[in-house]
Amino acid sequence: MRTVRVIGGGLAGTEAAWQVAQWGVPVVLQEMRPLRQSPAHHSQELAELVCSNSFGAKASDRASGLLHEELRRLGSVVIGKADEHHVPAGGALAVDRGVFSRDLTQTLAQHPLIELERQEVQRIPEDEIVVLATGPLTSEALADDLQRFTGSQYMSFFDAASPIVVGESINTEIAFRASRYDKGDADYFNCPMTQEQYLAFWQTLCEAEQAEVKDFERETAKFFEGCLPIEEMAKRGEDTMRYGPLKPVGLRDPRSPERFYAVVQLRQEDKAGQLWNMVGFQTNLRWGEQKRVFRLIPGLEEAEFVRMGVMHRNTFINSPELLQPTLQFHQRPTLLAAGQLIGTEGYTAAAAGGWLAGTNAARVALGLEPVSPPNETMMGSLIGFVTSASPKHFQPMPPNFGIIPSLDIRIRNKRDRYGKYRDRALESLTTWQKQLQPAMVS
Repeated sequence: MRTVRVIGGGLAGTEAAWQVAQWGVPVVLQEMRPLRQSPAHHSQELAELVCSNSFGAKASDRASGLLHEELRRLGSVVIGKADEHHVPAGGALAVDRGVFSRDLTQTLAQHPLIELERQEVQRIPEDEIVVLATGPLTSEALADDLQRFTGSQYMSFFDAASPIVVGESINTEIAFRASRYDKGDADYFNCPMTQEQYLAFWQTLCEAEQAEVKDFERETAKFFEGCLPIEEMAKRGEDTMRYGPLKPVGLRDPRSPERFYAVVQLRQEDKAGQLWNMVGFQTNLRWGEQKRVFRLIPGLEEAEFVRMGVMHRNTFINSPELLQPTLQFHQRPTLLAAGQLIGTEGYTAAAAGGWLAGTNAARVALGLEPVSPPNETMMGSLIGFVTSASPKHFQPMPPNFGIIPSLDIRIRNKRDRYGKYRDRALESLTTWQKQLQPAMVS
């Protein structure tokens, strides 16, 4: 039996390697960390969560939640561990990221069919079944080799991560515990602002000094709209943040009937509640400026920062030109790709691509036909989009109901409509699963 090689130990690569092994096929998982670190990672663990600890909304009538449920039913190791190591986050699936990554690393390392190699891969192996899951921070040498192989240029955008503060440094005489619309058990810290405080903060943020972007990158810099730096959001207008991450709607302080002009939220980062992530505060401000500006937020006047926000350049391939709906390359069916490298956006989407690429790599090794999920599912719609969108204007895409096929009947109520999308997706997934040969190993 042929061995499958998975390159990259992020969420997509971790999921892909696990799915290959579940089919009884031996797999070598290669990860360059810690021998070579990326600009955004902080550890040597597999499946490290770089930007935040949230996998998005967990309700199955939300786009991310539907994808969670699809992967859950398909035996995803990533979503399984996310469920196991979740932390309170209202309506979101958030995890203790350190415990989550360490558990996944140990789980894969102990699997008898998975061999973990710590080394940088600089060229795409030939004459092997390979899954490329090197993410948006693919090493320069491998990126150059992939560019030579495809004959096409990489595309790119800039992504950013939020700061993390020590819980004990949050002033609880000002910040209050609550979840929006009381969804959850007061899972967030909330820092309320008056109009005067908000406008002072907004003005200071707009004038703060950003970290330097290289000259050759500055002219072409594009930000992913779903992870826009807070300072860029502020520059779009006085009220932009108030309609985004600082919106006060649905939040109330149980100690006071006062209505707030804006609210900054912090989400629990670890199970013990010692660390808190500033929700929506992705940033490229200089580190000293982050401390100066963010300590203007009521309740964070003496905040201790354990990790500052950072920005990095992400690259992705033109998947509509290069990939089949099975995530195989058109010009070489034994080479597959997954994760943010192919232009899906978000943790759950990376795991979904890893599941499909790993499943199909195993099927190729076993002499079976590769598969693609039904279009009615969120996974099928997302993979279908990135492999069939207009190549000329292709940009990364997160899970969303806008890419899923329309219903046969028109339903005006959005929540009801999304519920119908969910029911149809899960019914279609169940039928599709029965057509797949069951995994050879439980």
